[in-house]
Amino acid sequence: MRILFILTYYRPHVSGLTIYVERLAKALAQRGHAVTVLTAHYARHLPYEEMLDGVRVVRAPVAFRFNKGVFMLSFPAVAWREIRSHDVVSIHLPQVEAAVATLLTRLAGRKPLLTYHCDLQMPPVWYGKIVDRLTFWDNLVAGKLADTIVAYTYDFASHSPFLSRFLGNTSAGGQGRRGAGAQGISPAPLLPRSPTKVRVILPPVVIPDPTPEGMRALRERVGLREGQKAIGFAARFAYEKGADYLINALPYILHELPNVRILFAGPYGKDVIGETIWDDLQPLIKRYEPSLTFLGTLSQAQMADFYAVCDVVTVASINNTESFGLVQVEAFMCGTSVVATDLPGVRQPVTMTGMGEIVPIADAVGLAGGIVKVLQNPVKYVKPRGEITRMFELARTVDEYEKLFEEKRS
Repeated sequence: MRILFILTYYRPHVSGLTIYVERLAKALAQRGHAVTVLTAHYARHLPYEEMLDGVRVVRAPVAFRFNKGVFMLSFPAVAWREIRSHDVVSIHLPQVEAAVATLLTRLAGRKPLLTYHCDLQMPPVWYGKIVDRLTFWDNLVAGKLADTIVAYTYDFASHSPFLSRFLGNTSAGGQGRRGAGAQGISPAPLLPRSPTKVRVILPPVVIPDPTPEGMRALRERVGLREGQKAIGFAARFAYEKGADYLINALPYILHELPNVRILFAGPYGKDVIGETIWDDLQPLIKRYEPSLTFLGTLSQAQMADFYAVCDVVTVASINNTESFGLVQVEAFMCGTSVVATDLPGVRQPVTMTGMGEIVPIADAVGLAGGIVKVLQNPVKYVKPRGEITRMFELARTVDEYEKLFEEKRS
């Protein structure tokens, strides 16, 4: 098949959405499909077209950028050319080009397939709500025109203002919150009673095995002392990720466990497009500087060592711009438990595996309590890697996408 993915940002940009598409695109290319990614030329040093890991990447020129949004005046022409030369078009939301891309896909005689990663919620700036609403209505048009919409979980889909519009009536029970530390797999997800455009496919998770050498090198790099506990945070340093709540949780954690360090893995400061939270939090960061270490962007192998070095990983996200948290499963596969906020979708990895605690949203004290609970009784939350890998197997995700694409190919 000739498969086209359309999204705003792709590599080398780092986000859950770009990592998701990168993993899926590479896996499909390895299976012999001709895969193209159409994205924005968001940085001047990037080529307009190149091959990355067997995937053809086409970047449309950007006229100007506003916060995280890019404006590509030639996007319709470039998209029309690429859509007509592919059998399947997979459009990844949220993005402001969604309606145009979906309409062009229909006009070209293709069936538009959407993957909805999260609800957009801008930081609290004066124009934030305007951007949120404009993007929502643009994406809603795309949803109306789409043939199928892929979601990560029914838990998130049933709570999302966007996805819930396309989800039929659901049966009782399912993917709500479940007690932490529970054994085995959670109850069946919410299942629609009536036909729906929404199809649930668990996201692609890939992480190598951590190595003793890599773990030792990381410990030396950050200066972890003997017996010191490491709390991990693996995400862009962005408003919605809740880094401020994690830092504010530190005094409560130190009261119970005085020998801890928070390790931040992921881009921060000027490396995060459209974010000011790094500058806003400088007074807080300086106050707790001895207990904070910022590692920046790590390679996939380094991330495996990072997870294994950490005694617990946190997902402190505060709104529906987080719909799952791939880092949770990556941490599980490296033997590390997670403390995650009680957001729809985000609570699912812990709910499904029992490898952690679920805590209130935007609550530093509650977050601290969950972290302390896990650190004080780590054995309770450990599951074999094989059990986790079977639950979140990459091949299963790729199989389900491949099946969907075969069904809808033109």
